[in-house]
Amino acid sequence: MGRALRYTLLALVIGGTARAAPRVKITPARLETVLDAIRKPGARAVLVNVWATWCEPCREEMPDLIRAYRAHKAQGLRLVLVSSDDEENRAEAEKFLTAQGVDVDSFLKVGDDMAFINGIEKRWTGALPASFIFDGRGRLLQFWPRQITHDELDAKLTEALKRRTR
Repeated sequence: MGRALRYTLLALVIGGTARAAPRVKITPARLETVLDAIRKPGARAVLVNVWATWCEPCREEMPDLIRAYRAHKAQGLRLVLVSSDDEENRAEAEKFLTAQGVDVDSFLKVGDDMAFINGIEKRWTGALPASFIFDGRGRLLQFWPRQITHDELDAKLTEALKRRTR
């Protein structure tokens, strides 16, 4: 028996039954569905990120997004992830998010690209990645048409979560 197999068996005996991480489900969604998720009651702020598996900056920033979400979730932050991948790449996108430890269901953008882009933010050209912070009523507070750092995201989320929603 090989060393790797012995360690795996030992880990199973010591740690009990191994469980696979829950797989993320990405649901095809038009603009209206994403806007409903943004405006859904119960959040003090909503972080939206539009990304794709083929976009290297998107993949690079995802761990920072997830870390910021986890740090602020208890304060009322909702995370909405929207993949711009094609339907045939949905499984790859789900696999990527699962590997990142994402624990929120996410969306796969379908429908007219320009209607989606303009429906989220008219200043947005559609470049990826793109991140947005909305207040609890769905009003845009912050927009980044580029990759963002954890520090700038964390600062803006802290600010957004302190705001009173009117």
